Amino acid sequence: MAKVLILFAHPALEKSRVHKRLLAQIPAVADVHLHDLYEHYPNFDIDIVTEQQLLLQHDVIIFQHPLYWYSSPALIKQWLDLVLEHGWAYGSKGTALAGKKWLQVISSGGSAEAYKETGRNKFTLSQFLLPFRQTAALCGMEFLPPFAVHGTHRLNDADIELHALQYEQMLFALRQNRITHDELKSVQYMNDIIPIPQAIQS
Repeated sequence: MAKVLILFAHPALEKSRVHKRLLAQIPAVADVHLHDLYEHYPNFDIDIVTEQQLLLQHDVIIFQHPLYWYSSPALIKQWLDLVLEHGWAYGSKGTALAGKKWLQVISSGGSAEAYKETGRNKFTLSQFLLPFRQTAALCGMEFLPPFAVHGTHRLNDADIELHALQYEQMLFALRQNRITHDELKSVQYMNDIIPIPQAIQS
């Protein structure tokens, strides 16, 4: 079994229907650990040693957050700047994270169509995530396709429920190492490996 760490960051969780529901669906098993960064570090005073120990104890590192200005909330940037130290996470002697998996679970107000080169945002979600992908590469980590919930403002409760169930199944698949490299190479989103009913995709 792989051990999964979810680094969750949302500065306004009380306003989020999607992330509240996703969090509620995280399986209560020993190998999946939820770590709420804004809850632990409301003043951005990050405990580097604690964070590094958490990373060492897990195989799959998930950054769960809303898409803010085509990136992440500020606390994730602070976390990356401080925790991924030279000589520990990267550099000639920085191999602590080598071989681990990196995945981002993202919500966006824009639709999936908006995140295409022909769409309103001009670029795909994967292109917006290139700085994170390169950070993972520098640390010797495997960067997985993102799990995304698009068009959040237009989703009804039933739609959100289906996304939450899909998220749960993805976590089980990651924990059980059931997702193959061939599957990862063939998709833009993790969602496509564990598809949701056609009704929600229309």
